Amino acid sequence: MSDNRGKPRHRKRRAALVIGVPATLATAGTLAYGTVFGAFGDDAQPTAQAAAPAWATAAADGFASVNSLGQNGTYGGRDGKTVTVTTLAELEKYATAAEPYVIVVAGTITMNPVGKEIKVASDKTIVGSGTSGQIVGGGFFLGTGVHNVIIRNLTIRDSYQGVWNDKDHDFDAVQMDGAHHVWIDHNDLRHMADGLIDVRKDSTNVTVSWNRLSDNNKTFGIGWTENVRTDITIHHNWIRETEQRNPSTDNAAHAHLYNNFLEDVPNTDINSSYGNYSRGGTKMVLENSYFQGMKNPVIKDSTAALVQRGNVFSGTSGRNESGGTAFDPKTYYPYTPDKAADVPSLLRSGAGPSGSIGTTSTAKAAAATTLTVAKDGTGQYRTVQAAVNAVPANNASRVVIAVKPGTYRETVKVPSDKPHVTIQGTGGSRKDTVIVYNNAAGTPKPDGSGTYGTSGSATVAVEADDFQARNLTISNDFDEAANQSLSGHQAVALRTAADKVFLDGVIVTGDQDTLLLDTAAKDRLGRVYMTNSYVTGNVDFIFGRATAVINKSVITLRKRWDGTSLGYVTAPSTPANRKGILIANSTVNGDVSAGSFYLGRPWHAGGDASLDPQTTVRNTSLSAAVKSTPWTDMSGFSWKDDRFAEYKNTGPGAGSASSNRPQLTDAQASGQEIGDWLGDWTPTAS
Repeated sequence: MSDNRGKPRHRKRRAALVIGVPATLATAGTLAYGTVFGAFGDDAQPTAQAAAPAWATAAADGFASVNSLGQNGTYGGRDGKTVTVTTLAELEKYATAAEPYVIVVAGTITMNPVGKEIKVASDKTIVGSGTSGQIVGGGFFLGTGVHNVIIRNLTIRDSYQGVWNDKDHDFDAVQMDGAHHVWIDHNDLRHMADGLIDVRKDSTNVTVSWNRLSDNNKTFGIGWTENVRTDITIHHNWIRETEQRNPSTDNAAHAHLYNNFLEDVPNTDINSSYGNYSRGGTKMVLENSYFQGMKNPVIKDSTAALVQRGNVFSGTSGRNESGGTAFDPKTYYPYTPDKAADVPSLLRSGAGPSGSIGTTSTAKAAAATTLTVAKDGTGQYRTVQAAVNAVPANNASRVVIAVKPGTYRETVKVPSDKPHVTIQGTGGSRKDTVIVYNNAAGTPKPDGSGTYGTSGSATVAVEADDFQARNLTISNDFDEAANQSLSGHQAVALRTAADKVFLDGVIVTGDQDTLLLDTAAKDRLGRVYMTNSYVTGNVDFIFGRATAVINKSVITLRKRWDGTSLGYVTAPSTPANRKGILIANSTVNGDVSAGSFYLGRPWHAGGDASLDPQTTVRNTSLSAAVKSTPWTDMSGFSWKDDRFAEYKNTGPGAGSASSNRPQLTDAQASGQEIGDWLGDWTPTAS
């Protein structure tokens, strides 16, 4: 493109819209890769049990791993069948059954009535399929004696009934009354009526790990008993935009909290009243956690013990207490805490549902062919394009092109008749394997037939469905300063024009027009999911008509060739009635001037007025580089006539709702989740 292209909130709410770096997840279970499975129909179908994936047999760490009360650790339904459910009736049927089950939730299940809590029986694993598993309007209840239960990789949300300090509704995400050996892991819990997690009435041997807990008043309560019996481990949870019970721990015999990130985001309408609270007869060990902006970050009763070590407090105020003698967690189980300074970045990228949990390899994936590429001749091919050329036309199974570390100066094209291709770097870092070239739109073709044009300038062009790239860098290093006489400085690093493109752990870097997310045709769907990645550029450097999600990634703003900072992050050209570009749970930053970058502008390619460009930026940290009026017009088309909005962004570049800065309401945002973009596709590494 040319550079000249010309919930309902718990309480106080913003106005409605009228005019939501990546580390290996340190979970107890090794993550498996594959594709979504199960038969979908009137009833859930058992999945063949030949080779259970790691997530289906994973066992808990922490106190949930300790043998007691006749239960040896927590492993859920691993000894039973695996079933996939898509309806409330199916979920309730298997969750309440006497037999052990691994229950995979594929898609969104809405509770009826609102507030319904399914009474889960013992020996169950309830797990979301990739990032698609959602429970809306209710949750789960684990009663007296229920044991050996895993709740994992789910989004549980939106039972809120309009009252901030709700004392009339007890619509929790997960409630336990006298349960034991429970593992709650990698979930996104938010916007409920009453608590997100309640561990009550002598429930014990509980581990809560790698969850996102947000947008709630009473977050996480432990107690409701005069006895001092509960043993609980709480680690690697991101607790943000919550008021109280973060958690509140009453009469716990042993409470071990480590590597949690408690964040009170400034200038929002939810303010923390306190953070971690040791109450009654609790003995608490609190270590290597990070407290950002919290009021009264750590408090204790005079009767409670609280030992602190290695915590970081940034911008906190009020009470920060410790005292008494607690216990040594290593007496009960092994663990290795991360450094407290690393916790925010670890949890921003790693907490919550993962696309690699709740999915399993199919026979097709197991039959994948691997082709190796090495510049030094130690592989089957010396160039990436040579390996692509070797993929049979209309191949029916996955072909993995494993590229050894090195810099490969070439252009690569994956044509439309070669689906199911993965290009994967084999180095220890995504920086070790680099595919790079320097064509620009105005670069003359060697055969004298004209110039490449914007789309033709791509270093890597993907036109085949079900493509994946991971653990490598794709770059266009066209030198604008050295080519000022050249007309057409757009220089694409990666162009996609296909459906089901999965970009995982990559770096895509350039200047103008870095990442072109297109479709094969205007009337064709083209979905792209990018996660755990980096994108760098300055002018319209994420653009096109694809239905694209950029999740848990870093978008780096770069100065222009002459040292100036003016730029634009996105330029969507979305067809009407399609989803455009969604940036979620990410970071936008860079070494550029404050207030110099727009988040986006509408690209009506070719002056096509029928297009309805869309960019939504949600739950993302924005640096001061982002303009206070983050959207702008383009080529005579007003951004206000198209679809541009934000939701719950943070950081110095975030702002409140105005006519020039529309914010989604909670209700609107519930229809702009990642699953709404991806539909029936669950991106799964293979």
